[in-house]
Amino acid sequence: MQEIFSGIIYSFAALFIILDPILSVPVFAAMTKGQTPKEIHKQAFIAVAVAGGLMYLFLIFNRMIFDILGLNMPSFQIAGGILLFLLGIQEALGIEIGHCKEHSNTAAGVVIGTPLLCGPGTITTVMLLSRDYGLLIPFVAITFALIATWLVLFYADSIQRVLGEVVTDIMGKVLGMLVAAIAVKIIASGILAYSALI
Repeated sequence: MQEIFSGIIYSFAALFIILDPILSVPVFAAMTKGQTPKEIHKQAFIAVAVAGGLMYLFLIFNRMIFDILGLNMPSFQIAGGILLFLLGIQEALGIEIGHCKEHSNTAAGVVIGTPLLCGPGTITTVMLLSRDYGLLIPFVAITFALIATWLVLFYADSIQRVLGEVVTDIMGKVLGMLVAAIAVKIIASGILAYSALI
């Protein structure tokens, strides 16, 4: 029982760090500026629903997707780890890798849902957790992480007002460093697993 509980805690922490809803707070607040509270809450729900849909999809059907594409976990682990590392560096240093087109306010929930919340790093983490813990523990952890993320987005405007832009920016950079550190661990374990297959 303690093993299951510790697995859920670890999985939740890893997913929440990689989802990084705090980083999405200023973006979400800016994209929903001028909308009514009801519409903002709707966009928060859409964002979490989009991210959750992708996470549950890759949790349940990851093996099937791999078989169809002829991939193995170590290669995906290394590629996903590299992308995750770049995302972490981008967050930590405040640099922009690539450019996103402007989106209308009506698409705020979708844009926040993916790629901001559920990007390559999140998908990689979900698949690795499913490999290590099976389906139940990651499923519960994903659910808790999504609830926590929804609460952050639901109160995004209030959070930004309380914390201020400076504190929000600092928290985003710290989480970026944690994401980069997790990425290094993923890449290293991926290289070891890949070398064992050769």
